[in-house]
Amino acid sequence: QVQLVQSGGGSAQAGGSLRLSCAISGYKFNCITWFRQQPGKGRGAIAIRRSGDLSTDYADSVKGRFIMSREYLQMNNLKPEDTAMYYCAAKSSTWGRCAIDSGEEDYPYWGQGTQVTVGT
Repeated sequence: QVQLVQSGGGSAQAGGSLRLSCAISGYKFNCITWFRQQPGKGRGAIAIRRSGDLSTDYADSVKGRFIMSREYLQMNNLKPEDTAMYYCAAKSSTWGRCAIDSGEEDYPYWGQGTQVTVGT
């Protein structure tokens, strides 16, 4: 049974750091992605990691501040606009290319979501 279990997150002040984790069991996926849904907006990808070559890509909004590893999303220099619900998602190559502009509809497996709130 495939499971993506998230932990971490919570509240931080602007300029602070938080770390999210996504524990995946039941299958070895070759594309792991972190999405976020800011208040009043749709869900968009912010970080992606390809297990084949261990490469990562980031959305411009988090580039240079967020670092994605196999199980973690390290979020540094947080800003109030980073306030959102964060989700990890996973797919295999049969679900299409592993790219930062992939939509949520491309991912069959999801974590339960974790709230991150950043104060001023």
